[in-house]
Amino acid sequence: MTQIFSSQSSSQIRSIEDLRGPAGRLEALLNTGREDAPYAALVCHPHPMGGGTMHNKVVYHAMKAFSSFGLPALRFNFRGVGLSEGKHDEGLGEQEDVKAALDWLENNFHRPILFAGFSFGSNVGMRACCGDARVKGLVGLGLPVHAEGRDYQYGFLPKCTVPKLFVSGDHDPYGSREAVEAVFARATEPKRLVWIAGADHFFQGTAESPGAKLAQMQEEIRVWLRSEFGLS
Repeated sequence: MTQIFSSQSSSQIRSIEDLRGPAGRLEALLNTGREDAPYAALVCHPHPMGGGTMHNKVVYHAMKAFSSFGLPALRFNFRGVGLSEGKHDEGLGEQEDVKAALDWLENNFHRPILFAGFSFGSNVGMRACCGDARVKGLVGLGLPVHAEGRDYQYGFLPKCTVPKLFVSGDHDPYGSREAVEAVFARATEPKRLVWIAGADHFFQGTAESPGAKLAQMQEEIRVWLRSEFGLS
């Protein structure tokens, strides 16, 4: 049975019970949108081994950016996280989880999809979405390059021809300016890279620039959605 929760906006938050990937059921939440919404959105969370879930603040704020335009927005927990079945698969099986979420959105909304991911979720999600004709735009938040002994590769980006937005904090230890700009340089147009001043990997403030920068990150997504997709 689908549970429905109230929301401060006109949309509702639904607990999704029928999203299944190769490893089993995936725990998911849907922020419903307008019936005439031109797109649906998918948002993926950071690394499970670092405590990443669909309730992460960056993921939540990204979802709200899509939801502010009336788009239905789906979040889910990767395999082995929360109530999702299976176990962590170092980003390989997680790509299949993303594809299962894309299938669910297609089957339930029958409209093009926009993707956003944070950290691990950006790398895994863009890998799964790149080249998928259903996905019309990609957002990478806090793009990781070297994190906790893991190296993230982006050799697939030159094949991604849809609009791409990258937003990172200029004090992100997992994606230095030099490293992220090298990744960005390899990506095909159309593309946009935004640095949030005084923000760390989680878009929190630094000692020199205290205070969360999540609202700035969220607004950059909204600006991009307006300019690239004509949303209002």
